[in-house]
Amino acid sequence: MTDPISDYLTRLRNAIKSNHKVVEIPASNLKKEITKVLFDKGYILNYKFEEGPTPQGTIKIALKYNPETRESAITKLLRVSTPGLRKYVNTGTLPRVMNGLGVAIISTSRGVVTDKEARKLNVGGEVLCYVY
Repeated sequence: MTDPISDYLTRLRNAIKSNHKVVEIPASNLKKEITKVLFDKGYILNYKFEEGPTPQGTIKIALKYNPETRESAITKLLRVSTPGLRKYVNTGTLPRVMNGLGVAIISTSRGVVTDKEARKLNVGGEVLCYVY
């Protein structure tokens, strides 16, 4: 596999389209940090890191849906930086997703944060994905 983050986002996308309640994803440290950001921003209901057959283990993510309309909290996941074409931004060019309604997840020297937190910390980094 050449891009584990794309695989992570694709597994989430496929689970949402199939209306699954829980999705299981092979873990890595970066995927764990992205999962924490998604939970903090309210895009997923819950998550659990489990030890498994692989050294890193797995991540179980409980997806969040609106109880009335049964629509997912995540409408779109978009991978921005890929292994063949990295997308780096500095503090002056941090992206705004859907005019502030969405979130850009950025890998910085201070850890994996959202675009709003990166502005507060005054740091730039690699734009991993957009979530809205």
